[in-house]
Amino acid sequence: MKLTRKLVLARAKASDLDSVKKLNCWGCDLTDISIFTEMPNIEVLTLSANQISSLEHVSHCQSLTELYLRRNCIQNLSELSHLRHLTQLRVLWLAENPCCGSDPSKYRMTVLRNLPGLHKLDNQLVTEEELTQAVEEGEEIGNPPAPVPVSANGLTETDTENDALNFSMEETNKIRGQLGMKLLPRDKFPSFSTPPTLGKKGHVLEAVLLLLKELNSEELQLVQKTAESRQRALLRHSNPPERGDVVQQCD
Repeated sequence: MKLTRKLVLARAKASDLDSVKKLNCWGCDLTDISIFTEMPNIEVLTLSANQISSLEHVSHCQSLTELYLRRNCIQNLSELSHLRHLTQLRVLWLAENPCCGSDPSKYRMTVLRNLPGLHKLDNQLVTEEELTQAVEEGEEIGNPPAPVPVSANGLTETDTENDALNFSMEETNKIRGQLGMKLLPRDKFPSFSTPPTLGKKGHVLEAVLLLLKELNSEELQLVQKTAESRQRALLRHSNPPERGDVVQQCD
């Protein structure tokens, strides 16, 4: 479920997002909280018992002082990197998320090492001794791993790019073979760069462009004449003469 502007205003009894200071969305089955990119003034945010897996959009809430995230779907403590620059954050409740793991002490030390400004974590006060201990025993977290974009056919962008490159190689070497030219090895091919909207024709075009680099002046002139002839044929096909024009030509 997506947290919408309408739902926020209704729950906060507010007329605009900028005026919302406190928001309680406990148990709303939320998965999309991108609306928080438009709420920099919110101070207290309750999102416990939802389906939230990322804190990326919460990073825009610069005035946030209290954040309640108990019982969500946060898998990795690296998500805390999104909270590091929230200098006003004092209270965080993160318990009962997968990222808490099976070692409560290690989890707490890691959170406090990365968010030393907290006064209370999981409803327990943070002591000076804990903050000192966290520097030694807590782990420094990096940024969360970026999701790999997946195309509509289930392939990642890298897979799609490699497929396009292989197709271009196949087309180029097929034409070179027909011309009696030596086939090119893989390292001679640049990475695929033709616009994906061209589809198969885009791959053929790249293969032709690669071939042009191998031709001498005389061969290029032959290609030019062939291309011009092909272009004239296409123009005649797309713009057939009117009937009157045909009669006039026959006369």
